[in-house]
Amino acid sequence: MAMLAMAPASAADATTEQARNWAAACAACHGPSGRAPAGSPVPGLAGRPQSYLIEQMQAFKTGKREATVMHQIAKGYTDEQIAAMAKWFAAVK
Repeated sequence: MAMLAMAPASAADATTEQARNWAAACAACHGPSGRAPAGSPVPGLAGRPQSYLIEQMQAFKTGKREATVMHQIAKGYTDEQIAAMAKWFAAVK
């Protein structure tokens, strides 16, 4: 419960460190810092446009995009968290 009180009110309030910590959960499939291994069927996220990443996560969240586990994962994040993570991944080069 205490952690919820510490959550930022909006993506603009999210620090780079918070966004990086949320994005770390993606590493198991999408690779460290969103750099998927060569030949991986899972796409890399690093350097992709923020708007594209938000659009895809929203499509997973609403079920508009087919997936195996991404529907469940996307539903675990607020829109603000998705925006903050997308901004962080977009900045990774």
